[in-house]
Amino acid sequence: MKLKHIGLVGASVLTSALVAHAAVGFHNTGTLSGWNAINREHKGTVNEVTNVTYEGPTALKVTQIYDPSYTGRYHSEVVKHNVYRRGDTGFYGFAFRLQNDWQFQSQSFNIAQFIADFGDTGCDDYMPSTMVWLSGNQLNTRVKQGSVCSQKTVNFTNLATVSAGDWHKIIIQTKWASDNTGFIKMWFDGQKVLEQYNLATTVSDDRSFQFRVGLYANGWHDSGYMQGSQGTRSIWFDEIGTGTTFADADPDQW
Repeated sequence: MKLKHIGLVGASVLTSALVAHAAVGFHNTGTLSGWNAINREHKGTVNEVTNVTYEGPTALKVTQIYDPSYTGRYHSEVVKHNVYRRGDTGFYGFAFRLQNDWQFQSQSFNIAQFIADFGDTGCDDYMPSTMVWLSGNQLNTRVKQGSVCSQKTVNFTNLATVSAGDWHKIIIQTKWASDNTGFIKMWFDGQKVLEQYNLATTVSDDRSFQFRVGLYANGWHDSGYMQGSQGTRSIWFDEIGTGTTFADADPDQW
């Protein structure tokens, strides 16, 4: 695990992070540019900052603010389109840091998700397949199986303990299959914390899924109230990458 960096870092690090790699699907060094969309709901914000970064001169700071009179959702995310389709195998990684005084509650705070629009099916609208979230100080993920109109969710919980005020690194490898040929793996701070084979990892549909990172305070929406007293939540994200090799998605290797 890397300690947080305050301020600018050397140009050589930035240069190495920008070197082209033939197998890379997507790389973002903590900037607002290069995304297909930025999702800021209600009072949420997504900003490019220079005072707290993992590598390079910039990172993304996402914030959501609880509003007891609001009944909508709480997304503050950056969005990359066309990241996977059924049949693909890929790696997906990023670094993230919770605010120093993050108040750990049992409500869910999602930090990454793969999602597609199924509004034409009559069974769902925007539906996530795999999500990555915090509940308390524990890291969790899941896969979605079945069809859009008959979904099954398989959760993998308590995979790792997340600390506030420190940079953490997540890398996921998934073979996206709707039969039992799929697999999912996850590394947290360099340690493999999940490895599941012979399972369906996505629904039986061939449309492209997006990859989103940021703060989605889904617990606030789903519960209809906020646990604890911390109504403003911030997370920093940096070095977000996808590709066909582990190095493509590892923030420390590009």
